[in-house]
Amino acid sequence: MNLSTNYLGLALKHPLMPGASPMVDNLDLVRRLEDAGAAAIVMHSLFEEQIDLEGRAYDRDVESYNDSFSEALSFLPEADEFALTPDQYLEQLRRVKAAVGVPVIGSLNGATLGGWTRYAGLMESAGADAIELNCYDLPSDPAETARTVEGDILEILRSVRRSVAIPVALKLSPFFSSLPNFARKAADAGAGGLVLFNRFYQPDIDIENLEVLPTLEFSTSSELRLRLRWLAILHGGLNASLAVSGGVHSSADAIKAIMAGADAVQMVSALLQHGPERLGDVLREMTRWLEDHEYESLDQLRGSMSLWHCPDPSAFERANYMRILQGWRV
Repeated sequence: MNLSTNYLGLALKHPLMPGASPMVDNLDLVRRLEDAGAAAIVMHSLFEEQIDLEGRAYDRDVESYNDSFSEALSFLPEADEFALTPDQYLEQLRRVKAAVGVPVIGSLNGATLGGWTRYAGLMESAGADAIELNCYDLPSDPAETARTVEGDILEILRSVRRSVAIPVALKLSPFFSSLPNFARKAADAGAGGLVLFNRFYQPDIDIENLEVLPTLEFSTSSELRLRLRWLAILHGGLNASLAVSGGVHSSADAIKAIMAGADAVQMVSALLQHGPERLGDVLREMTRWLEDHEYESLDQLRGSMSLWHCPDPSAFERANYMRILQGWRV
């Protein structure tokens, strides 16, 4: 069975890999991921704020506002809240690269255009085979237009792309007025791949202590549906690879993602819950399913359920929408 795939120009033995997570901070877990069959290792993100915290000026700015009002006490993380400093992150990337024989993908998470983009070059020097760029920003200014938001992301992408020779993937949110249009702009701006989608962790509120509480909830397979829709729409229409991230817990989930058009399938929650070996279980189950259904290669499966061959995808989607609503009986 030929499970090989091409993601970001990297020839992979199959599409399954861990997504960005804290597992990469532990080399024993990294080795277990490779032993389980991971086709690549994705580092967790190096945040723009971590790099900014290296500067004394930023430290002074943060500290000057720490006690200004109670809600601000937990607004920004302190330096020691990050698992790794930027230098430690780069060193860990080197260790991971030396420990495994599969591609290693670095990850940058930022919201502004600045000197932190130089760390893309440092990641490349540390051995990264590619970079996953996660432009996480929640627009809250009503004067900021969608065009401005998209333009800022594209400029960050171009800046990072100029600083490295290795491929760059852009991890997206689903919240764009016209995702296909932005996806095409991103590919034209140099994105070698798109990762669908970033999971946004919704904060809670402590009503007694007046604090915003970070919350973590693992994904479920139901979250995959949003990703399947956009994979199916984008497949075949871009000069870029497609990866799915969020909601892949089983071999059936992975198969659906590939049918919709995914070149790579990232797993996080399932591995955090059940250990790195879960990736190997999914790989074996997926291989067995392909053999049972007489597929000879993954290429036969990829995109087979996408909208690429549908003459009017929007009409197809609307027809399904109407069928579901009209099919409900009280």
